[in-house]
Amino acid sequence: MNQIDLNGHVAVVTGGAQGIGQAIVERFAASGATVEIWDLDFDLAQETAEGTGGKVIARAVDVTDPENVMEAARAAEAAHGPIDILVTSAGIAGPNVKTWEYPLAEWSRIFRINVDGTFHCCRAVVPSMLAQGYGRIVTIASVAGKEGNPNASAYSASKAAVIALTKSLGKELAAHDIAVNCITPAAARTRIFDQMTQEHIDFMLSKIPRGRFVETREIAGMVAWLASAENSFTTGAVFDLSGGRATY
Repeated sequence: MNQIDLNGHVAVVTGGAQGIGQAIVERFAASGATVEIWDLDFDLAQETAEGTGGKVIARAVDVTDPENVMEAARAAEAAHGPIDILVTSAGIAGPNVKTWEYPLAEWSRIFRINVDGTFHCCRAVVPSMLAQGYGRIVTIASVAGKEGNPNASAYSASKAAVIALTKSLGKELAAHDIAVNCITPAAARTRIFDQMTQEHIDFMLSKIPRGRFVETREIAGMVAWLASAENSFTTGAVFDLSGGRATY
């Protein structure tokens, strides 16, 4: 593992209790950052924090609740100093259903978590980043946001929205040393698979030229660089981890 220097930085990773978020938490902690896990499942977040080592703290946060997110940001800064790294990993896949049959409640829920949750967290931390003149934001989108997966229209559309939000925010902050980028991974074998049919899982694998799912540690490696001071020029960009699936 290449060493990324995050010593002295304060990072927030939403959805960091498990899956991709957990791998990012572990990589950040190994790189010297103070890390807060913001997750709805506090017990699991606490378990992850205790098992990671380093300076990792669990906090119960509902990213769909803007006031809860603002309170968490204020509490984190009071405890550790200004937040200068944000990774928005909290997200759900939802059911695999044809678009015209998609349950309205599930459509709304996916957008509240995947899109509104990302917006709320960015909204909470950007003013502090502007005040200190430095920040790194990495949003977690998906190759589905580029290509649109059949029987996953809500997830695909929500991740496309995350890509566009990232590009807008990156342009708004381009005059500052605040980099805002997103990643578009192919599927990783995490608990999100529990929300999918086996048919859909097989479909996703069939589309990946490398012939395997991405490992969460591989995602964490790219995110660690994007969150570092070395990423001093690129902003508003989309970084691919689709194993050759994406063509743009």
